[in-house]
Amino acid sequence: MSGNKKNILVIGGGSWGSCLSKLLVENGHNVYLWEYNEEVRDVMKTTKTNPNFLKGIKLPDELNIIDDYGKVLTDEKKYGKIDIVLLATPTQFLRGVLKRLKNFLNYNIILVNVAKGLEISTKKRISEIVDEELENKNYNYVLLAGPTHAEEVAQRLPSAILSVSKDENSAKIVQKTFSNSYFRVYTGTDLMGAELAGALKNCLAIAAGIADGLGYGDNTKAALITRGINEMFEIAKYYNANQKTFMGLSGLGDIIVTCTSRHSRNRYVGEKLGKGEKIEDIIKNMQMVSEGAETIKALYKIIKENNLNAPIFTALYEVIYKGKPVTDLEKTFMSRDLKSEFSN
Repeated sequence: MSGNKKNILVIGGGSWGSCLSKLLVENGHNVYLWEYNEEVRDVMKTTKTNPNFLKGIKLPDELNIIDDYGKVLTDEKKYGKIDIVLLATPTQFLRGVLKRLKNFLNYNIILVNVAKGLEISTKKRISEIVDEELENKNYNYVLLAGPTHAEEVAQRLPSAILSVSKDENSAKIVQKTFSNSYFRVYTGTDLMGAELAGALKNCLAIAAGIADGLGYGDNTKAALITRGINEMFEIAKYYNANQKTFMGLSGLGDIIVTCTSRHSRNRYVGEKLGKGEKIEDIIKNMQMVSEGAETIKALYKIIKENNLNAPIFTALYEVIYKGKPVTDLEKTFMSRDLKSEFSN
């Protein structure tokens, strides 16, 4: 992987996949973007826009929209040797993508993931899923995570994000590849902590959205988010994760933006729940995926199986999937026995 210009394959043409493809082309890289939905793919090819997922943003003419990423990975003469594969696929669909992808990985490559979640059936983090599916392949895994909405990055609004990997050199390569005047990339090595923080904050954002939907004020939301962060620390302790990571870009930074922003799909789901809508109807009417609505299923199992102290996350699952009243979420932290702030 020599020189500054990289050949990059992006798998997933949602908001993040499209946004980062745009950024990477503008950074001078050669980018191939694959989107599984043929209709969306055709619109992107012909108009160089993605009205379903990145409305109002023009994609670069130099962006290559492709029909088969397998050909891109195997025909080096035509496409060049791919240096980086960017996975912009929702967590619950990632394993299926990896099963096909592994057939074309025949040399060392950097895999960059931007999804944040836990797999429902196995309760595993994304890096663990990748390790399972690509166990005999030669790759370096990097997570890009932080307080960044695609809608704002696509408009070149100043943003900061974390490139985190067990392989520090790969994290630095990704840092240099993605960084520009409006997109600042830091590096880190606490992969587990960053993955957990990213997955859990999506669940917390739904809880924050419920408070919005119920018409509660800033006081309520601040209390809910703060106590939710405390529960995130409890879960971090169970995993022996570095709690310092939870106070960085992939933790606190992402919590702030996901729990408060109008762009946050997880907060939006919570707001709709707070207004009395059912999760099935909300998801059906959304064109985008709410990672938090899926991750909470795996998180609930982890909490119950290991007797973890996480009443807000427990109540959130029961509100969404067990038919409990949405007001139970507020009662969970307002009606408990009085105690010291940092006691369990």
